[in-house]
Amino acid sequence: MRLGAGGRAAMWVFAALVLVFVYVPLAVVTINSFNSDRTFGWPPPSLTLQWWEIAWHAQGPRDAALTSVKAGLGATAIALVLGALLGLALTRFDFFGKRVINLLVILPIALPGIVTGVALQSTIQNVLQPVFGINAGLFTIIVGHATFCIVVVFNNVAARLRRMGASLEAASADLGARPMQTMRLVTFPLLRSSLVAGALLAFGLSFDEIVVTTFTAGPGTPTLPIWIFDNLFRPNQAPVVNVVAVVLVLISILPVWAAMKLSGDGAVESRL
Repeated sequence: MRLGAGGRAAMWVFAALVLVFVYVPLAVVTINSFNSDRTFGWPPPSLTLQWWEIAWHAQGPRDAALTSVKAGLGATAIALVLGALLGLALTRFDFFGKRVINLLVILPIALPGIVTGVALQSTIQNVLQPVFGINAGLFTIIVGHATFCIVVVFNNVAARLRRMGASLEAASADLGARPMQTMRLVTFPLLRSSLVAGALLAFGLSFDEIVVTTFTAGPGTPTLPIWIFDNLFRPNQAPVVNVVAVVLVLISILPVWAAMKLSGDGAVESRL
């Protein structure tokens, strides 16, 4: 599609407005984390590191951050195993019900988070608690996050397998390699970067999740996004919330950047 000078100018203006709408609020939160005025008067009368020092010594956000890391690692581990296996099965094999299973795998990330959260909460209350004695807590958070983290890993693995084709695996089999040897020496090395990228994206998605977590977390296991939401409108905690929000944004950038870099490198390698 070719655009004239006016069309290109309109596209640039629209893109600039979108970027301003997204990133100016983040800049305001960052500046307010150094604002010496507790009521966030604007412009800031002066800048201070007081709120950063208070946030560093606050026990609440540290415990919540540890819970988020545990939940993210657990959900990522489950997503890596199930997402990789599903990607291999649905890309390399044909069987009855393949399209239905493919739909069921992708569906959790397409559903509204509140629908998934309500369904999981109902399962916890009506099945896990009375039958297995499992209450809402870290385990249910991990399982809830894994339902949509699996999709991220699955998409990365399936896309890489489609780009690779099956010629290298067929050549390995022709040379006498057993299936597990082909997996270990051919398939897995080619999938490694996509697995790492999927794991980073899954961890970032889990770390930032709040809707599903609201329905699956127990009273003593708030994650960092839940802690921010609970303390957002408390005047004494507002400055600390700004600091924690800035740290959360910075932490979230790293896995996304690394995943994009790894995915890009893998795409180049597969074309070569």
